[in-house]
Amino acid sequence: MKYDFTYYNPTRVHFGKDALDKLEGELNRYGKGVLLLYGKGSIKKIGLYDRVREILSRAKKNVTELSGIKPNPSYSQVLEGARLVRENNIDLILAVGGGSVIDCAKAISASAFCESDPWQKYWVDFRPLDNEVVPIGAVLTMAGTGSEMNGGSVITNESTMIKEGRVFSAELYPAFSILNPEFTYSVPKMQMVSGIFDVMSHLCEQYFSGDDENTSDYLIEAVMKLLILSARAAINNPLDYEARSNIMWCATVALNNLVGLSKTQDWQVHGIEHQLGAYTDCPHGLGLAVISIPYYRYIYKYGLKKFVRFATNVWGASATGKTDEQIALEGIKALESFSDELGIPKSLRELGAKEEMLPKIAYSVEEGGGYKKLSHEEMLNILKACY
Repeated sequence: MKYDFTYYNPTRVHFGKDALDKLEGELNRYGKGVLLLYGKGSIKKIGLYDRVREILSRAKKNVTELSGIKPNPSYSQVLEGARLVRENNIDLILAVGGGSVIDCAKAISASAFCESDPWQKYWVDFRPLDNEVVPIGAVLTMAGTGSEMNGGSVITNESTMIKEGRVFSAELYPAFSILNPEFTYSVPKMQMVSGIFDVMSHLCEQYFSGDDENTSDYLIEAVMKLLILSARAAINNPLDYEARSNIMWCATVALNNLVGLSKTQDWQVHGIEHQLGAYTDCPHGLGLAVISIPYYRYIYKYGLKKFVRFATNVWGASATGKTDEQIALEGIKALESFSDELGIPKSLRELGAKEEMLPKIAYSVEEGGGYKKLSHEEMLNILKACY
């Protein structure tokens, strides 16, 4: 392990078919005021809303609701939630839904008692969190983002057309998260595969960053292989509990900071996709999938050794009679074939992007990258390649 690190994760995870039974005990740790945060109503269709409300009632909580959280949560929703926190003496924000709902909960918690403009302070200037926050609990219904066990919060400011991620300190990690894989059964197939590729992308962003001979890379490879195996099983049978439970835990492990320890990391694919999402509101994982293949084909020569390792250790490519470049490209092709196998769209056009958007997207992304720092022009070329 090349770089020193301190690892701490305060989130208590309850995992399994009976995980929701732990909610009442968790609620009893907090005061009466609860802000219940959820999306556009899918939790009502599967009966989870009624079950959560019943538990809140038994725990004698005063519940304020904020529904309709978008798949790409907006800053206006964050400000509305912050107002509700202040006006209703909220002691706990309970996010029931996917990663976007949990991201929004973190943003609301950080913003409610911020004395200046939260967007400028936390998502633009990346200032340290220094105001009072409200504890967060999560009941997860979609596997993908890993937000249930980290401090990340990706928010779209609709007035500036900027989608930005912020990683907060441990104060904004969910205090507890409830993960029942059965809650993901009702997620439509395209949302499921979007979440699966989101997990794969989180792993790739940490993996393709040098520092080859360390524990983290071996952990990443193992999680990648299990994710691929489980994704194929879930596509074949969406009610395969073992497959869905493996996917859910892979998603959590992929972004709870464990597998990224002592890694420099990349995150340029995410940076580009965030801006794509700001302009198109497309599903995050689908955008990542479309951007990843041209991006990796552009940078692989700068990290050739790692791309060869990816091809052989993750996808089982044979090195016999091949150059390193041929092996590396075989691994990228395998990743592309996996995306096709999931049924993910192959172009930005299919995700709602317009050609005139591409320069706006490229020039609103910060120049960066892992093996190679990309200029805005290079990012634009990559966007054109996947348009």
